[in-house]
Amino acid sequence: MLRDDIFNAGNQKHDPQKGDAVVAEPFLHGKYFGRSVILLTDITETGAVGLVLNKPLAYAVGDFIPELKDYDFPIFLGGPVDTSKLYFLHTLGNLIPQSHHVKDNLYWGGDFETLATLIKQDQVKFHQVRFFVGYSGWSPGQLEFELEDGSWIVANLASGEMMNTINPNLWEEVMRDLGGKYKVWSNFPDNPSMN
Repeated sequence: MLRDDIFNAGNQKHDPQKGDAVVAEPFLHGKYFGRSVILLTDITETGAVGLVLNKPLAYAVGDFIPELKDYDFPIFLGGPVDTSKLYFLHTLGNLIPQSHHVKDNLYWGGDFETLATLIKQDQVKFHQVRFFVGYSGWSPGQLEFELEDGSWIVANLASGEMMNTINPNLWEEVMRDLGGKYKVWSNFPDNPSMN
């Protein structure tokens, strides 16, 4: 169960903001979005961008970046857009030039060469960076429409939980902590015919 200092269920909102999470309702299926928890890294008039937090892949950063072959930072499936590129979240702030602030001490992207250098100098720990293949994107008004349609629930997770390297139960924990019907949904089977 998520602690109160990690997850603030009382702050559930319907109007998504940068730094919020959108959580898939249990009837949303597919490899990218089924039971996903997505951090919204940016919302503007041109749409929304996010990274799926709970879909680890069987790869490490060294499988994609030869200069980091000795480092086993895990890679996550960030979403279906631009899957030929690697993206990252971090808590390194201004140590990484051109980073985009998301919330609290959480940042998205920045100068990858600087990050690679810090990793090779053993100045970056596992809990300070997360890597993603691809990202999730919504055109203007699309996310709001999907929220109204009931595909997503807006939640407010603390940065510490979003940087938890691997939490295979994140979707279930968020649903339980939302309470009410969401707590019931946390036990909903992946395949209802298996119930």
